[in-house]
Amino acid sequence: MSSERILPLEPPYPTEAAVWLKRAMPGRAPVDPLRLFRIFVKNQGLADAMQPLGGHLLGSPTIQGRDRELLILRTCARCNAEYEWGVHSVGFARWEGLSEAAIQATALGEASDTAFTARDALLVRLADALHDGATVPDDLFAEISSEWSEAEILELLMVCGFYHFVSFAVNTTRVAPEPWAPGFPEA
Repeated sequence: MSSERILPLEPPYPTEAAVWLKRAMPGRAPVDPLRLFRIFVKNQGLADAMQPLGGHLLGSPTIQGRDRELLILRTCARCNAEYEWGVHSVGFARWEGLSEAAIQATALGEASDTAFTARDALLVRLADALHDGATVPDDLFAEISSEWSEAEILELLMVCGFYHFVSFAVNTTRVAPEPWAPGFPEA
């Protein structure tokens, strides 16, 4: 892949950017502000507008964190957003209880992969349907409805949509990988 198209902001950060970056990173994150966040903050109004939704999806969800991370990983893998897949595989997915096999399968497997539980497979199928057709077929929606409430379904849809947006930004800006985040696994 060629070099970054938009370079991340480097320290020392302007005051408003520094405040936003501190707010955007988890409280005791052992890493510098993410490169992607340092790109987003170059448009302060956009960064301010997106932070509440992203913060809600990660910090105050109605769905289980494990479900959220499975959706994020699958959505990013399907969008070929290796940067974001790597950040979430290390920063969130393991913490939320996803096995290494399930994490790898989000990038390499199908919904039928043995690393996925039946519930996981529904989420993978949901992410795939939204990615492939921007909607959910009736039969899959019925299966999803038997596992999640209407409020939770809306959040599942928003997680997929939000991480499509993030994937578009990651892929188009060609943000360089974080030094601590893995790339996609080899098949």
